[in-house]
Amino acid sequence: MSNLWDLDHLKPRLDIVVPGETVSAMFWHAAALRAGRILMRQKELGIWREWTWAQVAEAVREIGNGLLSLGFEPGDCASIQANTMVEWVFADLAILSAGGVCNGIYPTDSAPQVQYLCADSRTRCLFVEDDEQLDKALEVRAQLPLLKKVIVFDPEGLRDFRDPDVIDLAALRELGRIHAKAHPRQLDERVAGCRPQDLAILVYTSGTTGRPKGAMHSHGGLIYTMQGLNRLVSQDETDERMCFLPLCHIAERMGGEYFALYTGTVLNFVENPDTVPENVREIAPTVFTAVPRVWEKFYSAVTIAIRESGKLQQWAYAWSIGVGSRVAALVLEHKPVSALLKLEFTLARWLTLNNVRKMIGIHRARFLVTGAAPISADLVKWYLALGVPMGEVWGLTETCGASTYTPPGRIKPGMIGPACPYNEVKIDADTGELLVRGKNVFMGYLNLPDKTAETIDPGGWVHTGDVGAIDDEGYFKITDRMKDIIITAGGKNITPSELENDLKFSPYITDAVVIGDKRPYLVVIVMIDQENVEKFAQDRDIPFSNYASLTQAREVQELIWSEVERVNKKFARVEQIKKFYLLQNQLTAEDDELTPTMKLKRKLVEKKYAQAIEAMYR
Repeated sequence: MSNLWDLDHLKPRLDIVVPGETVSAMFWHAAALRAGRILMRQKELGIWREWTWAQVAEAVREIGNGLLSLGFEPGDCASIQANTMVEWVFADLAILSAGGVCNGIYPTDSAPQVQYLCADSRTRCLFVEDDEQLDKALEVRAQLPLLKKVIVFDPEGLRDFRDPDVIDLAALRELGRIHAKAHPRQLDERVAGCRPQDLAILVYTSGTTGRPKGAMHSHGGLIYTMQGLNRLVSQDETDERMCFLPLCHIAERMGGEYFALYTGTVLNFVENPDTVPENVREIAPTVFTAVPRVWEKFYSAVTIAIRESGKLQQWAYAWSIGVGSRVAALVLEHKPVSALLKLEFTLARWLTLNNVRKMIGIHRARFLVTGAAPISADLVKWYLALGVPMGEVWGLTETCGASTYTPPGRIKPGMIGPACPYNEVKIDADTGELLVRGKNVFMGYLNLPDKTAETIDPGGWVHTGDVGAIDDEGYFKITDRMKDIIITAGGKNITPSELENDLKFSPYITDAVVIGDKRPYLVVIVMIDQENVEKFAQDRDIPFSNYASLTQAREVQELIWSEVERVNKKFARVEQIKKFYLLQNQLTAEDDELTPTMKLKRKLVEKKYAQAIEAMYR
């Protein structure tokens, strides 16, 4: 790994890596170019299995032909409901190669949600991960007259199950092999017949305010964005990524799957969402993209480990991170690093920092990327002090992911960077809202022309709903969501995200929602980090029997209040939090209060916990 003062290895690449005007054409060109190279790895039963480009191409061809054998027509939609796994990619590329539209459904979605998404997208074929997901499909099948076939990735547990409209993936591949013998050119003709302006994928918004909306992305828009991403920080066939965020989400779909296909980067799939910390240490990705919650968890793990270590280890870490922080400060200010400080930093890496990076799994990382939610500026500085630059990207589902980015050599913690070179970003002079325009912008919302017109104005600008500012170097900063800005009873405008980001920097707090609109003062609803708070209680012999009793323990309440007070010191008195409430249920992605990317939904939290909120104002 290079030093922070030498980032030449992160220079962008401006040429076209792989030709192709559609995602399917690009994939088949890349497969021919890289046939024998490794494309994907996935850990199964403790063993890492590899797939070459040729093996992936074979699977995609068989599944694609299998769809054709079922009467799948150009423009038909197929949906995938599964965790992030290699079969997701097989099915996605097969659907696109058959000339179809691919729609992702979160595996945490309920049966009624599956029914709505399949009906809205006019899904003809539904790929599901296992019997659990199949049960949801079968529950609502009678309400989906267009659904012709359900394909199960993992049929374990379905040994005695028989249904003419349900087959497993192996059976579909066999149908594909038979179909290919009778129609050897049909799939290639479908690929060739696909046009850049054709609809490729649907990405449904999380639906925090009403029904989810299906954002439509064309083949041309996806290809344009893939090529644009390499103009930010290039990747190539020597790089390794970890694929673990939901592929239904634009971040992993675009920045993970499609960008890796374009650049030849190896995709490593984790065993399951719970094994991410273990798998990242095995994979040691050279390029690592994650949401702030992941970066916060890594920081928390290191912080707790240091607190539990001996005095000598604590001193060594404090000295080493201090040296790293001095180097990072100079790098951020674009000032030279002296030879003596470089020597100290080398010693700090050898003494402590290299071990910290290995503990997290970022010891081979050329750079880190954070996005999908705001992140604390202090957290970005901490990773920089470890010796790994962290770039922040900002964008929406509607803009195909990143619309701004912080160049690794010009990081400004707390800022989301200048506009990506492939689109325009500006601030509305009247409202302060960030607007985006470019070929990466989506085609509109499926079946919702009125919502599309509300979002894309006649000039082609997407209204993002984020309020921001811009500095003299063209760097943007998000101050808050337009709908989330708090105006207190005293008339003070407050951006809750600043307080929330600082609270989430605590190893004991996973998420927080600050409340106070039209109220006399601010309060906050907090979701604790269960693992770290449990350890805090166990180390101090604090009795608790379950999650709820843990949150109610006096010592835990005092611990969280101390974290609130730490944050309050950074703000004016009128902006300080006066009271807090700890959620007494452990939330997962299946709970309504959380988005699929594990963020608390502000409006739903305010509504569901209205009684607790009112109690804080009495």
